[in-house]
Amino acid sequence: MELRHLRYFVAVAEALNFTRAAERLHIGQPPLSQQIQALEAELGVQLFERTKRRVALTPAGERFLDSARRILGDTERAIDEVRRIARGELGELCIGFTSSLPFTALLPNLVRRYRAQRPEVTLILREMFTSDQYAALEKDELDVGFVRYTGLATPPGVTVREIHHDPLRLVINASHPLASRPALSLADVRDEGFITYPAGTGTGLVALLQQLCLNAGFAPRIVQTAGEATTQIGLVAAGLGVALLPSPLECVRIDGVRYVPVSDSGAHLSLGIAVHEKHGKPMITEFLGNLEGADRDIANNTTRPNTQP
Repeated sequence: MELRHLRYFVAVAEALNFTRAAERLHIGQPPLSQQIQALEAELGVQLFERTKRRVALTPAGERFLDSARRILGDTERAIDEVRRIARGELGELCIGFTSSLPFTALLPNLVRRYRAQRPEVTLILREMFTSDQYAALEKDELDVGFVRYTGLATPPGVTVREIHHDPLRLVINASHPLASRPALSLADVRDEGFITYPAGTGTGLVALLQQLCLNAGFAPRIVQTAGEATTQIGLVAAGLGVALLPSPLECVRIDGVRYVPVSDSGAHLSLGIAVHEKHGKPMITEFLGNLEGADRDIANNTTRPNTQP
């Protein structure tokens, strides 16, 4: 049995006339009659009662009509679904991002634009360190990654394009004598204890902190580590040390903390968008195509995050 046999049967069952059904199917009436007879022979049941005056469905034919319509409908839906997936109109898109990105307007703008464009694509958002995003991209467990790639090597097969860079801020307790300065160099806080991410967490900020401090002529004294940037800010508020974090985190308002610009050369973190170089997915290409529009929205001062306390 083939799908065309089901289509022939449904056409005859709906018209209850072999001649009109043949015209609808654009085939001759004799071949259509032969195909229906072959179908009945294969099933071993009579689907139609035929007389010179009328054609009617048998009880078996009536039940088979429901099943045939359902099968043909499922087939059409399956065909439409795979075609839409191939065009990037349907499916899942898994996006990784580093912890500071939601504090900017970029990710909300980009997600909003893409959801309006492709409402039937399911977006799966995962907060991940940069190194974890690279590993997931290599394993095809992630489609797009927003990464902080300063200080970390890009693995083979993964391409990264810089889309923005954020200046760094020294997070310092408000009661500190240096807190009122308009800007600080790392040399100014060489005697302070630093709060940063644990080693091996997969963020490039730890390596960048080490390098910037070495450029300033000293090695940083790490007094506390925390895996969350907001926790680091809270520890600064508690007077346990200073932290070096990207500027988008300035919108985290905690009493007793100041965010001071860093004057050292190279004191910024690059934000890049990472994909597997052989992804071949139209929805990824389309998602990336919205980057320019999202940046334009930000430049026009639309959909900015709330930075009030």
